[in-house]
Amino acid sequence: IAFYSLTGIAGGLLFTIIKAKSAITAETALKLERTLGRPAHFWSNLERQYQEDKIRLADKLRLEAQLQWLAGFPLNNMAKLGWIEKYKDKVKQLEALLRFFAVASPVEWKTIWGRELPVAFRKTNSTKENTGIISAWLRQGEIAAGEQRCGQYDKERFQNNLDDIRKLTLEGPETFVPKLKSLCSEAGVSIVFVPALPRLGIYGATRWLNDRPVIQLSLYLKTNDHLWFTIFHEACHILRHGRRELFIEGYGLESESENEANAFARDRLIPPAELRRFLGSGSQPTLNQIKRFAANIGIAPGIVVGRLQHDEILPRNAGNHLKISYEWTRQ
Repeated sequence: IAFYSLTGIAGGLLFTIIKAKSAITAETALKLERTLGRPAHFWSNLERQYQEDKIRLADKLRLEAQLQWLAGFPLNNMAKLGWIEKYKDKVKQLEALLRFFAVASPVEWKTIWGRELPVAFRKTNSTKENTGIISAWLRQGEIAAGEQRCGQYDKERFQNNLDDIRKLTLEGPETFVPKLKSLCSEAGVSIVFVPALPRLGIYGATRWLNDRPVIQLSLYLKTNDHLWFTIFHEACHILRHGRRELFIEGYGLESESENEANAFARDRLIPPAELRRFLGSGSQPTLNQIKRFAANIGIAPGIVVGRLQHDEILPRNAGNHLKISYEWTRQ
């Protein structure tokens, strides 16, 4: 550390600089070099570091004033799923969440996500709409879709591939998941599985990202009848509905596009003519008859059970053992 006794020009310059009344300009740095012997870049670097520290301090104070934003997100669950890092320091936690959303501030997040989501929205009766939870789940889907390689979207090929996708209902997840992704990606469609956050209440979503359709699935209701119905429901949105819309599926809200997607999924999974023949006698079918019918039309019996329960042909507690439940495994 050097001590200087300064008078004249150098003393005056340093006094105003230390009092933060003047910045070290390139000209000032040269004057200090001539007077004190330290090279000009030394003084310029001090100024750069000072300005950077000042900006960082102001940014820290700005973030501290916005910490309440964190309360809208299930941070512990997001950290357990590996979506974000978990920090004890709340400012660092806020910065981690901003990085996750790829935004500079909560204000920018609100501009993108905080407006009423432009969706045909159907949420479960037990779920309160929560933009933070919904946006976090959707954002993770964006990230997952961005990591997938897909060709250009081919509507005709995707529609034709639905026949092969339907056959996958007879397979276990270790087989159908990679095949499903392959059949979708070769038609230019991304399909991603993203675990449901607590209180999410969403089965799936469909949207277009960078001219690529994306189907996002949560396994929220876990059974194969719900999963495959959601897949075909979302496929209808891709094939028949607008590219600018975001469709989110749960219970409740009805619209023309949602009703059309429901009918599409219902009829692609179980052809109406086949079902009418099966139910022609008018009596409630037995579980053995259901299994034989499912085998004849090449679909998992649990999907037939789910359809008959929905149509109130079977009671809700009948045949549930024919459904297959799925659980997330630790990656």
